This record gives sequence, C-alpha cells and structure tokens, in this order.
Amino acid sequence: MLTDKHIEIIKSTIPLLENAGSAMTAHFYQRLFAHNPELQDIFNMSNQHTGRQQVALFEAIAAYAKNIENLSALTSAVERIAQKHTSFNIQAEHYAIVGHHLIETLRELATAEFTGDVEEAWTNAYQFLAGIFINREAQLYLQRSAAVGGWQGTRTFKVIEKITESELVKSFIFAPIDQQAVIDFIPGQYLGLEVQPTGNSYKEIRQYSLSDKPNGKNYRISVKREQQGVPGKVSNYLHDAVNLGDEVKLYAPAGDFFFVDRQSPTVLISAGVGITPMQGMLETLAENNHNQPVHFLHACEASEQHSFAQRTSELINQNNWQQNIWYSTEEAQKPYINKGMMDLTTVDLPTENGNFYLCGPIAFMQFAKQQLLKLGVGESNIHYEVFGPHTSL
Repeated sequence: MLTDKHIEIIKSTIPLLENAGSAMTAHFYQRLFAHNPELQDIFNMSNQHTGRQQVALFEAIAAYAKNIENLSALTSAVERIAQKHTSFNIQAEHYAIVGHHLIETLRELATAEFTGDVEEAWTNAYQFLAGIFINREAQLYLQRSAAVGGWQGTRTFKVIEKITESELVKSFIFAPIDQQAVIDFIPGQYLGLEVQPTGNSYKEIRQYSLSDKPNGKNYRISVKREQQGVPGKVSNYLHDAVNLGDEVKLYAPAGDFFFVDRQSPTVLISAGVGITPMQGMLETLAENNHNQPVHFLHACEASEQHSFAQRTSELINQNNWQQNIWYSTEEAQKPYINKGMMDLTTVDLPTENGNFYLCGPIAFMQFAKQQLLKLGVGESNIHYEVFGPHTSL
C-alpha cells in the first residue's frame, strides 16, 4: 500500500534521480540483461545501443516521482506505454523481474541514501504503478482476444505481397495462415512483428505502423531500410531475406496514436517513413467518404524517396483534398511540390479549428510543431507519434 509517508519519501529522492540521470537506467539495463538474458527476446536491443531506451526509462521514472500525488497527469503516458507493452506481450511476471532489478540498482548506486525507509517507499511505489499497468494491459489483451478476428500473443502470418514503394521503403502484406478473419484497427496504430534474423541469438520484436485501411483479411506495413548510424537489424532482414510465402509472427494491432473524427478539418504532416500511418489514415478517410477538409503535407529528400506518391495524389484528387510536398534536394516538378524545408507559413491551414497529426523523425516533428504553435494552433490539437522510445516534443 502506498502511504503518505511513502509519497513524501519518493518526492525527497527526486534530486537523487536527477543527479543520477540516465546513468542509473543504463546500470539497470546492464543488470537486467546480465541476470535475465532471456529478456533480450523482448527488448529492442538497437535502442539499447543508441541510448534512447535508457533516456526514455529515466524520464518515465522521474515523471512518476514528480507526479506521484497527481497520477492523472500521467494518464496519457500510461496508456501509451501499456499499448506498447501489449505489442511485446508483456505479462505480470515481467513486472516482478523489472521491479527487483530497479530496487537493486537504487541500492547499488545510492548506497548512502538508500535506507530501509527509502527501499520500502520505492518498492511500494513501483508495485502500485505496476498494478496500474498490469490491469490496463489485461483489459487490452481481453478486448483484443474477444473481438472478431482477435488474438493474444503471437499469430502466424505469411507474406502474400512485397512491394517497392520508394528507394528505401518496401511494403509487406501479411495474411494469417489459419485463413481466419483479423481484428480491425484504427488508422495510425501499429503491428508488433516478431522475427529471428539469421545468426541472431535472440528474437527481435519491432512495431511498424499499418499503412492501409482495415479490411478484416490482412495487414500492410511499410518498412524503411535503416542504414544510418546503427544499421537496422530487422528492417534490413525484412528487405533482404523475407520474401513471398515466408512466415512471421505478429501481435495484434495496438497504439494510442490514431485518427479521431472530431468533425473538424484534418491536417496530416509527415516526413520520410513517417508517411506510413498517414497513408493508412488517408485510405480510411477516402473509404469512409469523410465529409471534412483534409490537407496532406509531406517532406522527404527527393522523388525517389517519396513513398505512395501516385496513390496519395489519386486519393487527394478523387476527394478534392489538398496536398503540399517538399523535396529538400530536388527541384519542383509540379505546382504543389516545393524545394527546401517544409514551411507551413506558405500553406493556408485551418489553424483555429483543425486537428494536426505529425509523424517523422523527432527533429522534424519538433520543427513542425514549433511552426504550428507560432501560427496559433492549440497544443491540444497537435497529435504525434514517435517511432521507438517516446520523446516529448
């Protein structure tokens, strides 16, 4: 039970957390994988190498400590994390393992400050938060397994189409080998995909946005070959080694970023492979004869890297919507295409009542969000998806 005394102690340790920074979470992950190497089947080890996962965990722990008296402030964060956890099939027993290593990390790094009272407070605080996640995730698992076409855990699918969308992006269409229905999703959500690349000691789980409208029969994801920095282990495996007829294991669609029909103008803003959830939204809006204005804005290096370009133009022309495109390294060939960085001041946008959806590299979304705020768009009308560990814009 989390008492007032526990809360007071947790708040008093905030400076300790801030001084430790992400070094604490780096130590935690080293400890976790040393004692429980099987968890490398679940965690994205590429994010461990880049350090993004350590930073995300530290920010989550610090936010919990700072808002422990006002957990309603964390509602959206809890939902985002719970959705992601279900795409890894996280179970209650995993929380006990993580909790043990978190407490031991605090003991090992804060020997002088980690008294019996502090250990008791953090143990109870962790168990309280873990209970919130376990309950919410249990609800999500139950909802999805009970729905038409739903399931829990992995389900085996085969590749029925592999399509080149642009220089770096390929689409994969998966159909279940049991030939039964598949659960619907809300455009913007993602699939969890589990593979074990050749020569890999552990399984790899990744989340990929669904890039088409739901049809009850199959799913489409569109994957960018990641080559910069640490090469994408799974993206390159999918591009090079997964072909028609091959089987993969999928987790049911999840995610807290999705289109909501607020009966107001919709603006879809993306860069690079961030176009994938936007394409799913466009396809769905067209299928449903959406009766509100839609504006599609996209930025990429050049036409060779512009995924879905022809299909997007077809949907926009058929529905009398608007689009503006920016190529950073190529001269404009059409009236709605611009050269350079995306400049939202040149576009007539519904800044007073529109809803704006963003997806792309973090720096791009920060850049786009700042432009929107300067144009007078309310922050509550800006919705975004970060690929990988969450980062606030």
